[in-house]
Amino acid sequence: MKLQTGGKKFFGKAILAGAALAGLLAFGAVPRASADDYDACQRRVARADHKLHEAAERHGWNSRQADHARHELREARERCWNERHRWWDEDGHRWHTDRDWDDHDHDRH
Repeated sequence: MKLQTGGKKFFGKAILAGAALAGLLAFGAVPRASADDYDACQRRVARADHKLHEAAERHGWNSRQADHARHELREARERCWNERHRWWDEDGHRWHTDRDWDDHDHDRH
């Protein structure tokens, strides 16, 4: 009888340990994926912001190229907002949690 009881205890502990390991693996990857999403969002906005500055330097702030770059920056910010309800301000180097960007915020530079 002791062998059967000992076997049941071992089996129960193995199931519990397996469930705990599965939980750690499942929930341990979630914050990392979220951080990757924030990094990707930040890179997209920074790239679009940089392209706007390049277009403005080469063609002027009121050029067709700058308008296109402004549109791309707005889309990058919108995508971040739709995915994470925050957007990256490249000039201020911070996240905003309000949808308070101005499409012509760079025109004052």
